[in-house]
Amino acid sequence: MNIAPPTLPSSPLPSSPLSSIPLLAVRNLCAEFRTRSGTVSALENISFYINPSETVGIVGESGSGKSVLALTIMGILDPAGHVTAGEILWSQSAATLNLLNTPEKVFRQLRGKDLSMIFQSPRTALNPIRKVGKQIVDVLRCHTQLPPAQLKPRAIELLASVKIPDPAQRYEAYPYELSGGLCQRIMIALALACSPQLLIADEPTTGLDVTTQATVMNLLKDLATDRQMATVVITHDLALASEYCDRILVMHAGHLIESAPTAELFQSPQHPYTAKLIAATPEPHKGFNDLAPILGNLPDLRRSDLPPCRFVSRCDQATDPCHNQPLVNTQVTETHQVSCWHPLGGPQL
Repeated sequence: MNIAPPTLPSSPLPSSPLSSIPLLAVRNLCAEFRTRSGTVSALENISFYINPSETVGIVGESGSGKSVLALTIMGILDPAGHVTAGEILWSQSAATLNLLNTPEKVFRQLRGKDLSMIFQSPRTALNPIRKVGKQIVDVLRCHTQLPPAQLKPRAIELLASVKIPDPAQRYEAYPYELSGGLCQRIMIALALACSPQLLIADEPTTGLDVTTQATVMNLLKDLATDRQMATVVITHDLALASEYCDRILVMHAGHLIESAPTAELFQSPQHPYTAKLIAATPEPHKGFNDLAPILGNLPDLRRSDLPPCRFVSRCDQATDPCHNQPLVNTQVTETHQVSCWHPLGGPQL
């Protein structure tokens, strides 16, 4: 069954080329966390697609729901989290799976093999009391049919493929013996061990110095190109997303508010929040005084009276409909969508 890109009016969904079947299609996904202090509306009507072999960035400030979205797709949301609506459709050969109702036994075979993830803070994601090479062998043993004698050599090959010096020696190392950059490369080797079709990289450069950040991102880019692998890069760093991503999705307080090809988004941002993000992003030609901070804070997502637009209290363009009318989704160009009552307009590509 082919996946037709959703066109539901309740959330902005980029249009996938008619000749392309999305590898992943998320439709009107809603998720919440039930806590002692109230129910947190973490995701509301999220819809987007990922095509084979493309790199998509998901950006937004901390607390916008980026990591929650990734964990929901992977089926490893915290026990306090609950998906309340929507679909996550995975295209596999001639069949389509809705990951939200896929049996855990089937999902477990998919996760780590065809659908993989690099987590934030590699030191905490790796098992601290198990050698890193053994952790790669665990993945290979679970998801491949390699004979036992070939597991260690294959793990060393994977370490070499992510440009780790002396891979045979590093195979025997524990995570605490390695630098942050090497731990991140170990995570990449783990994620790519079974040649996944889609890799989700959640803040892959967190805690790394600038030089190591560039090294890790260039490595991810090269591996994705060589393996024709789709990649989702989740980051709060808009400059990083602009350099490595074909397309960017902008999230704010659990909403997907804008989606466009990277160049188009930077040339003509349509949502006021996107424009403010770009204005606050450091660039080589900008001085410190040229940066414009985004004033205010994210709304309390436990509120029962959240406005339709969760950016309304921080927006210079807000009018009465923004406070009490459902968001309007506008198709700016064939590949550019925005969820806003007052798109900024301006020149289009």
